[in-house]
Amino acid sequence: MSWFQTMGNWAEQKWAWGTLLGSAAVLEAVALYFQYGMGLEPCIMCIYQRTAVFGVLFAGLFPLLINNVITRLIGFLVWGISAIWGLFIAIEHVGLQMETNPFFVSCEIVPNFPSFMPLHHWLPNIFAATGDCGNIDWQFLGMSMPQWMIVIFAAYSAVFALVLFSRLFTRRAF
Repeated sequence: MSWFQTMGNWAEQKWAWGTLLGSAAVLEAVALYFQYGMGLEPCIMCIYQRTAVFGVLFAGLFPLLINNVITRLIGFLVWGISAIWGLFIAIEHVGLQMETNPFFVSCEIVPNFPSFMPLHHWLPNIFAATGDCGNIDWQFLGMSMPQWMIVIFAAYSAVFALVLFSRLFTRRAF
C-alpha cells in the first residue's frame, strides 16, 4: 500500500480526527495563555484566527464522536473552510503588521460575527478584541505570531488537501 493510500485511510481512523482536535485545542490553550498569562491583547485579526482554529477543533470533534460518512464529510468541509480562511486572515494580518506607515494601519475594534452568533457577546473573555492589529508584541525565532499562524494554517491546509485528494483519487467516499 502506498503512502497516498495510507493517508486516504486516515479519515476512517478516530486517532486522526483526535489529533486534529487535540492540535487545535493546544493552540487555543496557548492563545489563552498568551492573552491572560502574558498579558498580550488580541486584535480583531487574532480573534478571527482564533475562530478559525476553533473551526478546526470542531472539524475534528464530529468524526471523533461518530465516525461515519456524514460526520467525515462535515469534518472535511469545516476543516477545509477553517484552515484556508485562517490562512488568508493570517496573511492579511502580516500585511497589516508589515505596513511601512503604521498610521495607515487600521482594523475594526468589534468582531463582525453573524447577528445570530455574536460570539464576542456570548464569550467576551475569548472573542473580544482589545489589541491593535499593527502591533508586534511577541516574536519567536524572528517571526511574529501571525507569521507563525501562516505556518500553522498552511500546514492544516496542506494536510487537508493531501488527505482529501488521497481519498478522492483512491476512489473512496468520505
